[in-house]
Amino acid sequence: MSIFGRKNTVEAPAAVTPELAALTGDYTIDTAHTTLGFVARHAMVTNVKGKFLDFTGSLHLDGSDPAQSSASLDVKMDSIDTGSADRDGHLKSADFFKTEEFPIMTFRSTKAEALGGDDYRITGDLTILGTTKPITIDLEFNGAAKDPFGNERVGFEGKAEILRSEWGLTWNAALETGGVLVSDKIKLNFDISAIRNA
Repeated sequence: MSIFGRKNTVEAPAAVTPELAALTGDYTIDTAHTTLGFVARHAMVTNVKGKFLDFTGSLHLDGSDPAQSSASLDVKMDSIDTGSADRDGHLKSADFFKTEEFPIMTFRSTKAEALGGDDYRITGDLTILGTTKPITIDLEFNGAAKDPFGNERVGFEGKAEILRSEWGLTWNAALETGGVLVSDKIKLNFDISAIRNA
């Protein structure tokens, strides 16, 4: 069930259930089962999808008071993967991410909100190319389970949109038919699995 087509009306949060309160704790993002993806419009006619392969992150969940929850993420920009070595090389270059000078992208949450049901919203500071700007991510809680290895897991799906120019990512090329090669608007997609710390 997708939450992202719903109207942006904030519902009164339901009473916290004992099951949700039991999730309170610190978690480490499981990189093998987590996807940090993005989508950019290319040449005005199609979408190019990519992801980052090397990152670390942590969550603090407060099931009794979700507003006290937090998230932290560090992404190695050299790990960008769009399925094209040439394109990846261009994205790592001085035209885009300047990965030799700015090897890490970071996210640090500043606010968490429960919107009712399985819907949450997290606001935080995203730092790219040494520039820090706030972003807001809408999240859907996918549930919690104990895996066959005894790990206590939680899962979330999230989406956000940013304008890359706000972080100084302004390179582009004009098209003969009008428009530009790469969209300013970038869609971010998250599929997160995190394991509770022992």
